[in-house]
Amino acid sequence: MIELENVEITYNDVILAVKGVSLKVAEGQIVALLGANGAGKSSILKAISGVLDSQDGEIERGTIAYGGQRIDRWSAAKIVAAGLCHVPEGRRVFTDLTTQENLIMGAFLRRDRRAVKQDVEKILDYFPRLRERLEVRAGYLSGGEQQMLAIGRALMGRPRLLMLDEPSLGLAPLVVQNIFDIIQRVNREEEISILLVEQNASMALHIAAHGYILENGRMVMDDSCDKLIKNEDVMEFYLGIKEDGGEKSFAEVKHYKRRKRWLS
Repeated sequence: MIELENVEITYNDVILAVKGVSLKVAEGQIVALLGANGAGKSSILKAISGVLDSQDGEIERGTIAYGGQRIDRWSAAKIVAAGLCHVPEGRRVFTDLTTQENLIMGAFLRRDRRAVKQDVEKILDYFPRLRERLEVRAGYLSGGEQQMLAIGRALMGRPRLLMLDEPSLGLAPLVVQNIFDIIQRVNREEEISILLVEQNASMALHIAAHGYILENGRMVMDDSCDKLIKNEDVMEFYLGIKEDGGEKSFAEVKHYKRRKRWLS
């Protein structure tokens, strides 16, 4: 469905943020994109959704294709209309609009008003908590409720590919589990492909079929998630598990020297 080939991204014509990255998301698949802060994950999503230029970013090299058609020169509006929806980090709901108004905004390109009303009900079935908060301004929602609203708003556009940037950020564990359960349900029931950027590696690898790992703008590993979970380096650097089964502190992980083969 979506394919990046040797993509390089720069900011302000100086900072090289993504260095020759290639990845694929098959139709109906959940793909996880993992990496530390500053690895280039969010830049990749922004490149796919066509919003890099709003932050002085640019695709210097490489191509992005959607359904076999090159889209890296399309406008953001055209990309959304084609069925690619991006839920950015930090949720970015319209704080002065109510929950219901936010959901309806997600369908602004649609003309099938009756179906829009039906889809609002479907979103509220996925996120029952939002039904209780329909008339509340989004700025007064909790962090978890805003994340649910941001995902629901994106689903109102009936996307074929949903890109989620750090949906677990700043949320309580039970809320994170609930949101990841719904992501799986949406993927299964709506047959929507999902590209998931996440620092919660354990959660991401357990719901995705395939995973990619970025380090300093470069792709250092990709494989099925079943294999990545068992990979010695992934266990140590992303899951905090030592070879002997013990836990490794974040301080140790931060200062631990990567094996040569990890960055080769």
